[in-house]
Amino acid sequence: MTQSARAAICAGKGASFTLADITLDELRPDELRVRMVACGICHTDLAVRDGQLPIPLPMVLGHEGAGIVEEVGAEVTVARPGDRVVMSFNSCGHCPSCDVDAPTYCYNFFPHNWTGTRADGSPTLFCEGEPLNGNFFGQSSFATHAIAHERNVVRVPEDMANVPLDVLAPLGCGLMTGAGAVLRSMKVRAGLPIAVWGTGTVGMAAIMAAKIAGADPIIAIDIHDERLAMARELGATHTLNGREDVAAAIKALCPAGLAYAFDTTGVNRLIEGAFTLLAPKGILGLVGASDMRDELTFNEAALMGGGRTVMGILGGDSDIAGFVQELMAYYRAGRFPYDRLIGHFAFEDINAAIAASESGKVIKPVLRIAPEA
Repeated sequence: MTQSARAAICAGKGASFTLADITLDELRPDELRVRMVACGICHTDLAVRDGQLPIPLPMVLGHEGAGIVEEVGAEVTVARPGDRVVMSFNSCGHCPSCDVDAPTYCYNFFPHNWTGTRADGSPTLFCEGEPLNGNFFGQSSFATHAIAHERNVVRVPEDMANVPLDVLAPLGCGLMTGAGAVLRSMKVRAGLPIAVWGTGTVGMAAIMAAKIAGADPIIAIDIHDERLAMARELGATHTLNGREDVAAAIKALCPAGLAYAFDTTGVNRLIEGAFTLLAPKGILGLVGASDMRDELTFNEAALMGGGRTVMGILGGDSDIAGFVQELMAYYRAGRFPYDRLIGHFAFEDINAAIAASESGKVIKPVLRIAPEA
């Protein structure tokens, strides 16, 4: 049956998110209906708002959702009604990438996450009787209820029962991306140097993961001194303000070059500058949301002759369930204290939460949509 809900609708650049009553479609066999408890706000939500990604608006965004399963379709096996779950991106499950547990590079990622409908074109949401763009990252969780899918839901294990869902919610995207870039994509080795450009959620997650991996030194670069101070507390051994001569400082710290450079900014000149600092066999990982028209230029001889790698990274090469639960275990052990990045906001204060994120006042805003009980 259908389900009434309250959602925050994004109309586009320059417009505030507005709360409205909506209706969720009936569940398909592989879908779940989740009563939302919390949802993180991610830079990708804002990139959609600003037209940086080719996604139809108006739409219900939100893709770091956490909540309680209320109903499941006949084919769902990942969770049951009453289970606490965290949600992430969706994938098809049968393409060459999905076949090798690389769903972040799903050949059918766009129709399963970004078209505003299910992959078959049918709507998941309605407003005043008309279809409303939804199914964002297979969830659209800026709402009191969301439809999710068999492949993008992670059940919270019993040993995390004492951790609130408004703390677990951000694991589904930004944190997974930063930590996965270090631990899975670049496979950072102990004792080798890494530099991270940008200390937002993704960059901070990368710094914490680099500490887990045993990288040394771990260099954080940003223009906000308060964030650099936090980066030191979370694992950075050195911090550099981006207004300084970053290249000279890194060359002094790492005369042989960086084994790993990780950019979260998407700024061309910073990315190209980071490439010049790589050691032989060095890896440059990219996750920043650049403009779709941006291009990069690298020296071919340096790329080939040094065996260097420039690597685009989506979702930290995560297989979702396995890696999200791995991060939960690191958090439980005190090795991934990402809760220090979170600032909580009431659902109706979503625009204030976005403003706090864009001003840098809060690193990871999380909306409290409803109590768990």
